[in-house]
Amino acid sequence: MTTFPPAATIRTQVKVPLRFHDGYTATARVISFGGLADGREHLALALGAAGRAVPLVRPHSECLTGDVFGSQRCDCGPQLREAVERIAAVGGYLLYLRQEGRGIGLYAKLEAYALQDTGLDTYEANVALGHDADARDYTVAAQMLRALGVDRVALLSNNPDKAEQLTRLGVAVAERVPTGVHLSAANAAYLATKANRAAHTLRLFPAL
Repeated sequence: MTTFPPAATIRTQVKVPLRFHDGYTATARVISFGGLADGREHLALALGAAGRAVPLVRPHSECLTGDVFGSQRCDCGPQLREAVERIAAVGGYLLYLRQEGRGIGLYAKLEAYALQDTGLDTYEANVALGHDADARDYTVAAQMLRALGVDRVALLSNNPDKAEQLTRLGVAVAERVPTGVHLSAANAAYLATKANRAAHTLRLFPAL
């Protein structure tokens, strides 16, 4: 059943030059919104040429440790870097969603890391702390897209739950585009858990 969330509005748009640690640069039109369902400060980054009929879109959940500090416990930082370049090449949006730790928050994520160090996997640790294994809700992503005039996307993600939620929320997923597999010795178990527990479309090979 399709559910259309309440309408959101565009609040501010401003051009921001981006530069990543490896020297890659791009210019994004950073967009803020009013009326988002959870009241948080989510952003859309418009990248590349405007006007593509079916824009390439990645809903990217915030990961301070991976996106900012370069943590190798996950693949979030490399996925963010990859997404910006791929979207800039063809035109579309990166939705930067304030859903740290699959929706449980930064402090709880660090507590989940501590539990993972005792042997729990990433989903088990969230549940042990009293949270859902994955508490992310993509209602605001659908609101942002509709405010941008987008109701049909090529979805840049390995996570089937993103496609399922967006479809239920009235955003047609015309194509699912996989991201790269950013595998290392430090995150091999984490990626394997995502593939085995949440059906992420990852082709894994022995850790480096």
